[in-house]
Amino acid sequence: MTSQAPGLWPPSGPEIVFLLLGAVAVGSALLVVTTRQLVHAALWLVVCFGALAGGYLVLTAEFVAWVQVLIYVGAVVVLLLFGIMLTRAPIGPSAGLDSGNRWAAALVAVATAAVLVTVVITGFRSAYAPLQPGQGAAEPLGASVFRTWVLPFEALSVLLLAALIGAIVLSRTDIRGRE
Repeated sequence: MTSQAPGLWPPSGPEIVFLLLGAVAVGSALLVVTTRQLVHAALWLVVCFGALAGGYLVLTAEFVAWVQVLIYVGAVVVLLLFGIMLTRAPIGPSAGLDSGNRWAAALVAVATAAVLVTVVITGFRSAYAPLQPGQGAAEPLGASVFRTWVLPFEALSVLLLAALIGAIVLSRTDIRGRE
C-alpha cells in the first residue's frame, strides 16, 4: 500500500476535485444535522451521499460509487422520506426537534472529530497508494469482501437486521412497554 509519496504541493487535478467534494460532503453533512426541517435534512443527505460517490469516482472506485448512489441515495433516502411521511412527523419547522443540548452536542462532535482526524493523520501519515484505474471494479472488490472481509460483512448484515427490527418496534404504537 505504501510507496514513495509525491509532494503535496502543488495539488493535482484529482486532488483538488477530491478536496472540493470533501468540502461539499462536510458542508452538507453539517446542514443535515442543523436544519430544522426533516425533509430538508433528507435532501441535504442526498447531496452528502452524492459528494461521497463523487469522491469514490475520483479514487477510481467506480463500483463503490455506483453502490453509493443506488443504495444510499436511491434506497436509504427514499426510505427515510417514506418514514417521515408514514409516521406523521412534522414536515415544516418543528420546535420539538431541538432538545436544548446544542452546545453539549457541538462539543462532543468537535471532540470526536478531533480524535478521528488525529488518529487518521497519525495512522496514515506516510502511507500513499497510487491510483490505478480498475482497482475499484466489482471483481476485485467482490473477491476482497467475500474472501478477506466476510466476517465483518456478515456482522454488518446482522447489525442492519437489528436496526430494521428496532425501527419496526419503534414505529408500532400498539406495543406497550412494561409499566
